[in-house]
Amino acid sequence: MPKPPTGTVTPASIVEAMKAATHGPSGVRASFARGQCVRGTYLPSDRAKEITKCRSFTTPSRVLGRFTVDGNLGAADADRRMLRGFSFRLGSNGHRSDILTQSAPVHYARTPAQMLGFLEARMPGPDGNPDPAKVAAFSAANPETLHQADHVGARPPTASFAGTTYWGVHAFPATNAKGETRFIKFKVSPVGGDLVLSEDEARAKPADFLHDDLKIRIAAGDVRFSLMALLDRPGDPVMDVTIRWPDEDHREAVRLGTIVITRVAPNDACDTALFDPANLAEGIGPPPDEIFAARSTAYGLKLLA
Repeated sequence: MPKPPTGTVTPASIVEAMKAATHGPSGVRASFARGQCVRGTYLPSDRAKEITKCRSFTTPSRVLGRFTVDGNLGAADADRRMLRGFSFRLGSNGHRSDILTQSAPVHYARTPAQMLGFLEARMPGPDGNPDPAKVAAFSAANPETLHQADHVGARPPTASFAGTTYWGVHAFPATNAKGETRFIKFKVSPVGGDLVLSEDEARAKPADFLHDDLKIRIAAGDVRFSLMALLDRPGDPVMDVTIRWPDEDHREAVRLGTIVITRVAPNDACDTALFDPANLAEGIGPPPDEIFAARSTAYGLKLLA
């Protein structure tokens, strides 16, 4: 069991807190530890070049991806409180980009200090559970840290990795060939639409059903997602990952391309090729928020491997 953090805000202390709060053993990822590696292809749309000159998004390429469930290693796939994730790598040598997305459009903390406080409030006590009073006190003082849980809690359990919408919570500066730069958010939408379960259906599912379902779907045929770019408007909160852009679900979006998942891959392929959010090819810049900077450092130090 990792030692609880000391309160010093560093990427390392945040990772230690993540593992302590979720009972995560050493040698595994601090978040989204349970997953399945996949391979496929990416086909750009005719409009991708309007948004970015980044060759990761404007040229066809192979895809390495990983579908995941966050939370305790022992949690069931049907647990609606757990985020689902989809990380993927586009492009080839010299213009690769790694994009990390999740099944909620916001993060649970605005700054690294707030993130550490959120995790410390949820440290397990002698009985193995967090103190509800500490969680309530922190939430009352930091109401924005509840936005992610509110979003997840309001949605029915997902029925499939292949039928889940995933968001990139950060605002990325995208520059096209004309030198025009604007902020975008990534959204990965299942071509067949979202697939959900009733509460009774979820309770009847086996613990690893999402992983089994993915393998069955890929064996029966490819799994497809539209990679979308949500376009910014003046005044959008690009520095705060705990809140959505106004009218985000109905604003202008451009389909950058289609991700086609064609086969399951050995998980060590994704363990070896760590997805690094700072790995961005020319034409897509690093987001300006504090959480991205801390996340980038943690992955660079391989703290989240």
